[in-house]
Amino acid sequence: MKIGILGTRGIPNYHGGFEQFAEFFASFLSERGHEVYVYSSHSHPYKESLFNNAKIIHCYDPEEKIGTVGQFFYDLNCIRDSKKRKFDILLQLGYTSSSIWHRWLPKEPIIISNMDGLEWKRSKYNKWVRKFLKYAEALAVKSSDYLISDSIGIQNYLKEEYNVESKYIAYGAEKFEDPDENILVGYKLKPYSYNMLIARMEPENNIEVILDGAVASTKGSPFLVIGKCENRFGKYLVKKYEDEEHIQFLGGIYNLEHLNNLRYFSNLYFHGHSVGGTNPSLLEAMASNALIVANNNEFNRSILGDDAFYFNDSDEVTRYLDSIDGKREYNHFLKNNFNKIDQQYSWPIINRSYLSFFQEVYGNS
Repeated sequence: MKIGILGTRGIPNYHGGFEQFAEFFASFLSERGHEVYVYSSHSHPYKESLFNNAKIIHCYDPEEKIGTVGQFFYDLNCIRDSKKRKFDILLQLGYTSSSIWHRWLPKEPIIISNMDGLEWKRSKYNKWVRKFLKYAEALAVKSSDYLISDSIGIQNYLKEEYNVESKYIAYGAEKFEDPDENILVGYKLKPYSYNMLIARMEPENNIEVILDGAVASTKGSPFLVIGKCENRFGKYLVKKYEDEEHIQFLGGIYNLEHLNNLRYFSNLYFHGHSVGGTNPSLLEAMASNALIVANNNEFNRSILGDDAFYFNDSDEVTRYLDSIDGKREYNHFLKNNFNKIDQQYSWPIINRSYLSFFQEVYGNS
């Protein structure tokens, strides 16, 4: 098959999320003899035309010059290029800035869209942006031949909201099996003596709820907050907790070895995400033997099941921090979640699921 992948900033991955998936999936397809093209921003650091035998198409991306609106023009440039490629399948990863151009999509290929999360619910957007995102979501549903949901929650939502079926295929992660305590030295930490979270600084990630719970805890153990704090909400959080010495804002950390070890040697790992599908950082925590305390919602429960603790408010966060002395007594949680990565969420499984679905719909066509 000749397959095009739209909707990322490009590969190899420098961002995470869809870029990580596109890198793994494109390489997987190429190894199996399929002709694969991945659209990349012209400003992507990797300038070659091939990556692991996947073809890279660099399209002009004005985002650095004109801001977020530049994403719309980048997507339009990618879609216009796709019209001349004669793809069998065109995979769209997300829809936010591409669905408005759906009339320009090529007619020949099968259009498959991964619907990502419920972008219009994100509180960082004003009501007009939310309305647009809801409209864009509806356009993506209407203009796609097939839909992919990366969580059961998103699959249920699409059925209820639009009465459409979608194929459930989750996100992937790699198991972390080589811990190194020496990594903690640079952070002045001791194994299992600290708690942490990793998230974008957005209200819907319940960071303030979690940190309020940490402030009320009687233990006062170090609490690591990992994520860029340059936006308005991030600056607000840093200011609010500046006098709480045990709360440490470490900013963005992009060294995967460091992140994996920080997760592995943490006591409790808090996952407050409440909007979206299968969150990559949750799977990475599971793959790093983290003992997880997650926001109580359908998306998180569909992944973690009974192998985690759940919170609804800051009081419950405090209770977990004060009552759980060590993760070792919950080894069954750790083992079960680690096995889920191996049996349900490994990249080979995810890649094979996508390819099998592609072969099915291509055969039907």
